[in-house]
Amino acid sequence: MCDSCLPPPPAARLMRPNRRHLLALGLGGVVLGAPLRAFAEGGAPEAAALTGDECAPFNAGMQAVMTPDEAVERLIAGHQRFQAGASLQCDLRAEALATAEKQTPFACILSCIDSRVAPELIFNQQIGDIFCARVAGNVPTTEIVGSFEYATKVAGAKAIMVLGHSHCGAVKGAIDEAEVGDNLTDLLRLMEPAIQVTPLEGERSSHNHPFVEAVAQANVRVGVQTLLMMSAVIRELVEAGELRLVGAYYDIDTLELRLLETGT
Repeated sequence: MCDSCLPPPPAARLMRPNRRHLLALGLGGVVLGAPLRAFAEGGAPEAAALTGDECAPFNAGMQAVMTPDEAVERLIAGHQRFQAGASLQCDLRAEALATAEKQTPFACILSCIDSRVAPELIFNQQIGDIFCARVAGNVPTTEIVGSFEYATKVAGAKAIMVLGHSHCGAVKGAIDEAEVGDNLTDLLRLMEPAIQVTPLEGERSSHNHPFVEAVAQANVRVGVQTLLMMSAVIRELVEAGELRLVGAYYDIDTLELRLLETGT
């Protein structure tokens, strides 16, 4: 399906980049599915050190001295605990009470609504640690972009991660051009740019597993670039080195997380 054949997205949501915009950004020729690194060249990175009580909610002092790179490393360290079956078991009630007056999370995550990809769990973070926005297909809408502008510029978060995953039902629905009511149909169409920049071998079908996974990863890359295109606030923070914007892909089968090359 050509981009010009697609109905425009609702004005209340967002203007997604089309294939021409993606080519201008240099994404048209990306070999999709190739990770930037498996966390780091040659293996996993050094786990970010936890400051103070490991179960204490993230606080303003910790946030103030953390760099954007350290924020990403902290997410990765939490995932490594989860993957190893060594997640911290903390007192959630105590954390809720401790953060009742103020929150100072260190990172934001845009993820799918998939029940198997709950960010607080797979990154082993506590109440008060991360801002999470979830929508089917992890696509940035106007509402999500505005929320992340608050989370970063106002509340001081140091990193944004766009998180895709394997076996994504929303991606499969977008590939099959499913139509289920007006709202879901419009949401699925927002993933068409990622489908268009993904090399297709075989049929365009949710049964084409390699294509589904490649589109899911392309959708992360498109999501990262969309955040930059839609938000001058986020773009300026990234350019100033005050915020890191990354894309990642979570494999539900293996529990592995990969950072993806996104052009940022």
